Amino acid sequence: MENQYFTSGEVPVKNRAFLTGDAVKVSFFIREAKLIMDEECYFFLMASMRKMRMNIPLTYTLEFFQSLFQKEIIDQKGIHNGIINFQVFRNNDGITLSKSTISYFYDVTEIEDVLAVHKRPLELDLIKEINVNNNLLSNIRVHSPENIYGEIYAQENDLDDVILLNPNKRIARTTSGNLLFLESDVIKVPKQTEGAYISPLMENFVTFLHKNKLADIQEHEIIAFESQKAEEILMISEEKGMFSVGKIRNKTFETSRFLEWVESWKESF
Repeated sequence: MENQYFTSGEVPVKNRAFLTGDAVKVSFFIREAKLIMDEECYFFLMASMRKMRMNIPLTYTLEFFQSLFQKEIIDQKGIHNGIINFQVFRNNDGITLSKSTISYFYDVTEIEDVLAVHKRPLELDLIKEINVNNNLLSNIRVHSPENIYGEIYAQENDLDDVILLNPNKRIARTTSGNLLFLESDVIKVPKQTEGAYISPLMENFVTFLHKNKLADIQEHEIIAFESQKAEEILMISEEKGMFSVGKIRNKTFETSRFLEWVESWKESF
């Protein structure tokens, strides 16, 4: 089924998302005809808009988004499982940019279960000719030419995605999500100060693991070759879902323990 698209009104060509990339994006999740993690996703959206100095409408309450998605997606379109990629952009109508009004656009990708790991493991590689920043805006989903370059590089080299490094040559993230590296009973996660995305989906998963004492979660500065030391790697993407990593260069990885933990996590909802 094709994606379903929704907007807050007619989208003019002369908008700052199209002209300058002046937009932020956050995902919401529908599972079994219900919004899950909606509060965490909502607060991430508000934080992202504040970081970009956007004029947040008073109507943008959690209840507004709950009602919007329930009515337009679940009730009217009958979509019971999917990922909502919600994008807010600034209009060209204010005396100053911070006073400009904002509009939204979002699309919905139907997916069998947003909490399930996709069946086919990914093949990744590191890319070294570009890097991603590790500043305040690196953790939110804004326009990123590095992601576009990395996606094209992956396609041209028969890869599923690429691992992006920060200026210090340490692992930040992939073009579409964050990486979790399992070694023994320790899960290493790149720090947000390294350029990793803020991810409500990942935070919910690792919190579950921590509370149930299934693994020791540690934020790390991870140099590039350490990816080869991991026993298993999981990629969590707000836009696309969850994926096992099966291969990086000549190294292959197991997938069983992360798959088992994800199954336990699903049962907690």
